[in-house]
Amino acid sequence: MIKNVCIFASSSNYLNEEFYKDASELGKLLAQNDFGLVYGGSRLGIMWACAGIFKDNGGNLCGVMPEKLNDCGVSAKICDEFYLTAGMRERKAKMDELSDAVIALPGGFGTLEEVAEIIVQKQLCYNNKAIVFLNTCGFYDKLIDFMDEIIEKKFANEASRDLYYVAQNPSDAIEYLKTYQPQDRTFDKEIVYKR
Repeated sequence: MIKNVCIFASSSNYLNEEFYKDASELGKLLAQNDFGLVYGGSRLGIMWACAGIFKDNGGNLCGVMPEKLNDCGVSAKICDEFYLTAGMRERKAKMDELSDAVIALPGGFGTLEEVAEIIVQKQLCYNNKAIVFLNTCGFYDKLIDFMDEIIEKKFANEASRDLYYVAQNPSDAIEYLKTYQPQDRTFDKEIVYKR
């Protein structure tokens, strides 16, 4: 059962309004459906649009931030739990430890790196989490096309398509989390390396 959802998302304050709108709606829905939220601890960008509304709607908010970013003064002061880490690798490990599912909202290189690591961990059976891309305004269309090409050209097997889900709106993402059934997966080199 999914209790805590981790979001990866942009910390940019210079995006089109649709991105903040979807992030806010997701935060509201997460709180209304009694999920806990784990996020990067910042009060910037769409990560904050999601986390701030989530907290306003009574959700339990957990922030995880590297010391270097915390020293910049961008941390949110309203988290129910807040963890400082030595660096980005430790941050990802802590967020992974605290969460049962992941939603990647639109974001930059950091978001891409974070969600890619979680997908690989699931591929190799280190986790069995629900992994969702929130595809606001088609933001992830080209990435999903590229991931399809990876599979089609046999850099990954067909079963890799089941590692993640692409949600077109926040309600779609929430419904996926509510109905997610982890597959019975064990590491098998014949499955992982089969093309």
